[in-house]
Amino acid sequence: MVAVSVGANLTGLCRAMVTQGLLSPEEGENLQNQSRSSGETFIAHLLRSRRFRADQIAAFASVTFGLPFFDLNAIDVNALPKGVVDPKLLTKNRVLPIAQRGNRLFIALSDPSNLKALDDIKFQTSLATEPIVVEDDKLGRMLETHGQPTEETILKTIETEDLNLEFTDDEALNAADTAAAVDIDDAPVVKYLQKMMLDAINSGASDIHFEPYEKNYRIRYRMDGVLYEIAQPPLAIKDKIASRIKVISKLDISEKRVPQDGRMKLVLSRSKAVDFRVSTLPTLYGEKIVMRILDSSAATMGIEKLGYEDEQLKLLLDAIQRPYGMVLVTGPTGSGKTVSLYSCLNILNQPGVNISTVEDPVEIQLPGINQVNVNEKAGLDFASAMKAFLRQDPDIIMVGEIRDHETGDIAIKAAQTGHMVLSTLHTNDAPATLTRLLNMGIPSYNVAASVHLITAQRLGRRLCPNCKRPVDIPPEALLNAGFGEADLDGSWQAYTPVGCDACKQTGYKGRVGIYQVMPVTEEIKRIILKNGSSMDIAAQAERDGVLDLRKAGLLKVKRGLTSLEEVLAVTNE
Repeated sequence: MVAVSVGANLTGLCRAMVTQGLLSPEEGENLQNQSRSSGETFIAHLLRSRRFRADQIAAFASVTFGLPFFDLNAIDVNALPKGVVDPKLLTKNRVLPIAQRGNRLFIALSDPSNLKALDDIKFQTSLATEPIVVEDDKLGRMLETHGQPTEETILKTIETEDLNLEFTDDEALNAADTAAAVDIDDAPVVKYLQKMMLDAINSGASDIHFEPYEKNYRIRYRMDGVLYEIAQPPLAIKDKIASRIKVISKLDISEKRVPQDGRMKLVLSRSKAVDFRVSTLPTLYGEKIVMRILDSSAATMGIEKLGYEDEQLKLLLDAIQRPYGMVLVTGPTGSGKTVSLYSCLNILNQPGVNISTVEDPVEIQLPGINQVNVNEKAGLDFASAMKAFLRQDPDIIMVGEIRDHETGDIAIKAAQTGHMVLSTLHTNDAPATLTRLLNMGIPSYNVAASVHLITAQRLGRRLCPNCKRPVDIPPEALLNAGFGEADLDGSWQAYTPVGCDACKQTGYKGRVGIYQVMPVTEEIKRIILKNGSSMDIAAQAERDGVLDLRKAGLLKVKRGLTSLEEVLAVTNE
């Protein structure tokens, strides 16, 4: 690097980067002015411009200012000094104490030129400060999780926030619950809960986990299928959070010994509301609560965006447009079966069609479709709902899941008597679905006559387009993964995750569907009638040109949509 002349207005880290030639004087001045006008730090603005990664900035700062460079991922968060520095001071100056040795306090910061922060801490604590350079993104996440360790600080913080959110109250609460709700509504913890929910929605999370333990309480979001710890609020507020969630979900707040299930709706504006499915579970140290975020927009975004290959999509659309028969979707929990089914229903939902669904529970609400919630206590199960549907002049029936012989038998008979039936099962792949129906005791001739198509699916994490980078994979590894010799011609490029601010350093952003779409051909029907095994059906499907889940996933790797590691993980049977 060659040193260059710098402008008199440049200061701190910006001046050092211009001096060493990493930025031109004009670039440095523009970035510094923009960061000041926006009210954010120079490093935050620099990262948002995507000129440098956080680790590159930290490495440069460490060398330039002669300070040690430390990876915050290697630290034991439970060993962080607590109560030494005012949390407001940490957040304001974007610093974090990571160790104390005698009268020396080691301070993690991303900008070593921020001498005022060190002076403020030295003045408040009367301790000598030792700066240590860390990556700004990791520092930000650590501050969010551990920067405000006391209940008093959290409650004071959320008292000042005006979230303008409300929960619907469609049904009257009983007198005891109403009294409890008033007490809880008076507490600032209500706004803290609303903030957690709003942050989860904005982050694209699918679930929120509230988990009490003996010595700590944590909140995690599931994003793109993976759980991430978001916060560790004080253990003292766990009961307040649980009570508030149970009140607005219309659950019994006095019952803490058995699991409960409920729903709530968070109203964001006059035109926007988000549904949550709530489940409570008694644990050793309190009630664990999981809130599933039910996003109805996923079902209306268009089936062509789910990740089906062109030929697969054509087969599926042809099958659901038939006047009668059965289409099955299979896969593990969280593989996107409900979204696939509702995307199909959204296509079929026309004024001249009567559609009825029974689910446990209804996850996505769509206008124009008659949706029924299973209520086991009242005697309303899948089988009884299906029997009622058949007296309601249906055209299309959707069953949330075929769990037993009675439900499967009614669904099969409905498919044979002029109705299109859509449903799900939990099996590993499409061929195993047919043998699962046979094992339930459904006659093979009924299965062969009614099932038209089966889709097995998985959800893989999509590579972040901003930071994914090419990677060379040895031919032996590609062959072992399932690629053929013809795929090693060098006509495509594999990519690997890296991590950036846009994807929260995970390397992945969003998910992509991986599908096995198997039509039940005449040859497969013959195998069913002969009580053939799932391996026999799979062999015939391969001869028919059906891609199994692994090969369908490898196509996503060839297109640069996901990584080979991700496909191997989600299709590892």
